[in-house]
Amino acid sequence: MNPFTKISQTNINQFTELIGKENVFFNSEQLNEFGHDETEDLVFPPEVALTPRNTEQVSEIMRFCFEENIPVTPIGSQTGLSGGALSIHGGVGLSMKKMNAILELDEKNLQITVEPGLITEELQNAAIEKGLFYAPDPSSKGSCSIGGNLAENAGGPRAVKYGVTKDWVLNLEVVLPNGEIIWTGANTLKNSTGYNLTQLMVGSEGTLGVITKAVLKLIPYVPNNVSMLAPFSSSIKACEAVSAIFRAGITPSAMEFMERDALDWIMKFDDSVNIKIEENTQAHLLIEIDGTNMDLIYQECEKVAEVLEQFECGEILLADNQAQKDEIWRMRRRIGEAVKSNSIYKEEDTVVPRYELPTLLAGVKEIGNKYGFKSVCYGHAGDGNLHINIIKGELTDKQWNNELPEAIREIFELTVSLGGTLSGEHGIGYVQKNYMDIAFNSVELELLKSIKNVFDPTGIMNPEKLFT
Repeated sequence: MNPFTKISQTNINQFTELIGKENVFFNSEQLNEFGHDETEDLVFPPEVALTPRNTEQVSEIMRFCFEENIPVTPIGSQTGLSGGALSIHGGVGLSMKKMNAILELDEKNLQITVEPGLITEELQNAAIEKGLFYAPDPSSKGSCSIGGNLAENAGGPRAVKYGVTKDWVLNLEVVLPNGEIIWTGANTLKNSTGYNLTQLMVGSEGTLGVITKAVLKLIPYVPNNVSMLAPFSSSIKACEAVSAIFRAGITPSAMEFMERDALDWIMKFDDSVNIKIEENTQAHLLIEIDGTNMDLIYQECEKVAEVLEQFECGEILLADNQAQKDEIWRMRRRIGEAVKSNSIYKEEDTVVPRYELPTLLAGVKEIGNKYGFKSVCYGHAGDGNLHINIIKGELTDKQWNNELPEAIREIFELTVSLGGTLSGEHGIGYVQKNYMDIAFNSVELELLKSIKNVFDPTGIMNPEKLFT
């Protein structure tokens, strides 16, 4: 039963008065476009989609919805993988795509103030033009938005050295569910003044408020890097090599794991990738070393190679020109698309302490054998973050719908038993909420729900996400 008010024509007219008819969408074709992200094949359209242009309009929308008990689902660039942007109860789909400006680039303080609809790669490019660097780089950086990155605490390959989105956020402007506008912190590198509302908002998946501005930090641009593509005859050996590299005193700027099936699928999907893969190769590590001094970079590459030799590594491809690097990274970044184009699938976003990565991978394969599914695994090995793509393949609908949730629960239980948790960067959203009891006990869950209730006492803010 839907506990919320359904949208009426009168409501649509009221929204039109608030933000203009060019920002209000209500025919079925338009709503279907706002009703999905990249999570499986799920579609939950809103009853009306709104595209505000400034914070004041967002405030007016939220105040109206709060008073009328209308649910609101914030929508970014719809690249999410946990169903966070799905309008489960209809209501308002609040698309932030028209709030996409860079408001200020402060070169003196190495800060940039942006709106949530800005595409991540556009922010990165604007920083590079000034000789500056914004490191978080999800695989979808060319299409995902800063608001979505903030909502999910997005990471990406270079998180292993430079951190995830939360590590780059100084301050946020937020519209609360009742329409009030707040700033969560200060534009300073240190802040020990009260509770950290900024970090509470990052990763909250649109369940506490609507982010309308973000002040992010920058660093001087890191000009040089070299990529190494290292083949292994064993996926487990590849995973074992990961923590050994860090124990040797080396911190790569990226360290990615790709097992053989993922490589084969990308080769079929993108014929522009022409990297030779030997028959006995079962996995690759893609390792990037960056810095300002090329001699030091090559020295670190040599140290990495010495470590890899201990784990039955084959001949390493050293990519030090841009064309080679682009090809290797295109292969890695498009694996998700390749998997999705080939089969019905579910993607899990497990993360463990990096030393436990081999145990997690072996356990996933054992669970797959038990339940009869095949998995294609890849991810940010340097963070212990394994993306597990479960392929429907020959499974019946009954197995897929009734038995697979139990298999996923076993994967998450294994993950947590290894000191890990359910999601490293994709969030919980709609599709993982039934497993939150694995990561949190009842007291912890009640604390999380209490925080939600303080911000959103009527429950209109992105309902049916994070919690059942």
